[in-house]
Amino acid sequence: MFRDHPISENDAMDPMSFILNILWLIAGGAVAALGWFVAAAVMVVSIIGIPFARAAFDNGVYTLWPFGVRAYDRGALYGEDIGTGPLGFLGNIIWFVLAGWWLALGHLIAALFLAITVIGIPFAWAHLKLAGYGLWPIGRSVVRHDIGRRRIDY
Repeated sequence: MFRDHPISENDAMDPMSFILNILWLIAGGAVAALGWFVAAAVMVVSIIGIPFARAAFDNGVYTLWPFGVRAYDRGALYGEDIGTGPLGFLGNIIWFVLAGWWLALGHLIAALFLAITVIGIPFAWAHLKLAGYGLWPIGRSVVRHDIGRRRIDY
């Protein structure tokens, strides 16, 4: 059974988010996302990293197109699943210890450098969003920025 995703093909992105996403891609977002996709592939090949591969892939998608979307609790969207229950919590603890804290630190440092200039402030904000997601990604989904602020009927 397939569930409807909160971002459908008919949803239009606002023009400012689109422009910021294009600039983000040109300024290094595409390379960073490629790194996440490679990390997800390595996790799948390593067998023991399979549970974390989805989080890495989702992080790559979020890194590829961070404006106009945000991370949201998957349990609130679809109900409880393996990633939103106790196993997801345990997975997040392992992720935090092995990767999350230094990934978040890297995004935080990049955000501080980008926030020095006025032009860099939107990109600094994107790095702060990515830091929060990189810290605790399991059991969360990337959704339109207005999801959770209104009622969802699925």
